[in-house]
Amino acid sequence: MDIKKLKQEVILYSKQIGIDKIGFTTADPFSELKNRLIRQQELNYQSGFEEPDIEKRVTPALLMEEPRSIISIAIAYPSKMKIRVESRKGERRGIFCRASWGTDYHTVLRDRLKRLEEFLLEKAPGVRLKSMVDTGELSDRAVAQRAGIGWSGKNCAIITPEFGSYVYLGEMITSIPFEPDLPMEDQCGSCTACLDACPTGALVQGGQINAQSCIGFLTQTKGFVPDEFRDKIGNRVYGCDSCQTACPANKGKDYHFHPEIEPDPDIVKPLLKPILKISNREFKEKFGNLAGSWRGKKPIQRNAIIALAHFKDKTAVPDLVDVLKSDSRPVMRGTAAWALGKIGGENALTALELAKEKETDQEVQVEIEKGLSFFVKE
Repeated sequence: MDIKKLKQEVILYSKQIGIDKIGFTTADPFSELKNRLIRQQELNYQSGFEEPDIEKRVTPALLMEEPRSIISIAIAYPSKMKIRVESRKGERRGIFCRASWGTDYHTVLRDRLKRLEEFLLEKAPGVRLKSMVDTGELSDRAVAQRAGIGWSGKNCAIITPEFGSYVYLGEMITSIPFEPDLPMEDQCGSCTACLDACPTGALVQGGQINAQSCIGFLTQTKGFVPDEFRDKIGNRVYGCDSCQTACPANKGKDYHFHPEIEPDPDIVKPLLKPILKISNREFKEKFGNLAGSWRGKKPIQRNAIIALAHFKDKTAVPDLVDVLKSDSRPVMRGTAAWALGKIGGENALTALELAKEKETDQEVQVEIEKGLSFFVKE
C-alpha cells in the first residue's frame, strides 16, 4: 500500500464529502495534556461531562489495538444569521450559542467520519478504525492542535487561520501509519481579549478554564444556578460565545458551507415565555435537533426564567407566577421566585407573599426570601 498516495486520496475525498479541514498526527500518547488534566482535576476545574479516566483521554493505545495515526477533521459553522429576529418588549428572546445552531454537530461529524471510514475500508481492507466526536475519550482539541488543524487559543478553543474558532472537531484513530502533519505555532501572542471578555472570569489564564464558573457549562446544569452567576447569564439559554466573539482571529469569519447547520432564527433565538410551558413532546419537536437539547428541557426552561429576569420583563409576571404556583420542580419554582423579585411590581410581590405561606420545599423558601429581599431594597 502506498501510504503517501492514500493520504492524498483521503485529503481529496474529505473535501468532496464536506470536511473543511483535515490533518494527520501520530497515535503517540498526549503526555503534555496528561499533566494539564491532572492539574484541572486537582483544582476541581472539570465540568464532569468529560471521560473520567485520564489515561484513556491521553493514550490512544488504550482505545484501539496498535494505533498508528489519528486523523483530525474540522467543519466550519456560521457565526451570523442570514435572517435576524429581534427581541422586543413583551416578546423577549433567548439565544443558543453558535455551536448549537442547526443540526446537532455530533450527527454532522459522525456522518462525515462514517463516510471517511467507508472510504478507508474500501481502499485498505482490514484497516482498524475508531472514530469519535466530543463525547469520545480523546480530547478533540489536543488531537486537532497536534494534527495542524489550528493552534490552541487562550480561550481553550482551536483557532484555525481559515475559519477562526468557529469549527466543529472530530477524529479517527487508524492502524495506518500516515505521515503526521506539523502542529501550528501559537498565534495568540500577548492578546488577552478572550480573558477580558469572559463574563465570569472562568478563563483563569490563557489556555486554562474553570468549567465550574463557565456560563457555557452553567447553562447545562440542572440545579439552581449559583447566585453570583445569575445576572451574568443574561439571555443565554444554552452556551456562551463571549470568548469567541471577542477574539480578533474571528473577526469577519462567517461561513455558510453546510445547509444542515444553518440556524433557524426562531429556534436558536426563541421567544422566552412559551418555553416556560412547553411540553416534553413540543420541546423535542422544536429543539430536539439541536446540540443544546441534550440535557432536556429543564435547563433551558430554568435559563429562560433567568433571561426574563435579565430583561425585567413585566409581561412575564403572570407566566412566572404560574410556574411558582404550579410547577412540580423545585428548581423551576425557586428560580421563578427569584425572577419575580428581580422584575418587581405589586403582582410579583403578592405572589411571593402567598408562596411564602404555602411552599413546603426548603430550597424554594430560600429563593422566595431572595425574591422578597429585592422589594426591601426598593
